[in-house]
Amino acid sequence: MADLHVNYESQPEYDELKFIQNPDVPLDWRVEKMKLSKDKTQIVYNDFLTLDGIPEKTYDYRLGNRSALEWIINQYCVKIDKRSGIVNDPNRADNPQYIVKLIGKVITVSLETVKVVEGLPDLDLG
Repeated sequence: MADLHVNYESQPEYDELKFIQNPDVPLDWRVEKMKLSKDKTQIVYNDFLTLDGIPEKTYDYRLGNRSALEWIINQYCVKIDKRSGIVNDPNRADNPQYIVKLIGKVITVSLETVKVVEGLPDLDLG
């Protein structure tokens, strides 16, 4: 499991994730702020792209009070620091699809982690 987490960026992308493209909007991999659907099966990535088919088990792997995927959705957005005016932009000009690929990898890591944890024997405290 350590290898899975340390090398999360080299994990395969979740292959059942569907890319729903809006034909009325030009191709765009840029993220401003992502939004999770109410049933948590979709991420509205931007006006061009919605990611569909997120398994419910993805949310069972948690980092504190939220899942790893919810952490990504919250952190990977354009933010402007109110005091300094500095813009924090997670988009990568050298790799425009980085964030969408990261989402696929985080889903894989989450599902694999849950599978390992569920396979562990019960802890005998007695």
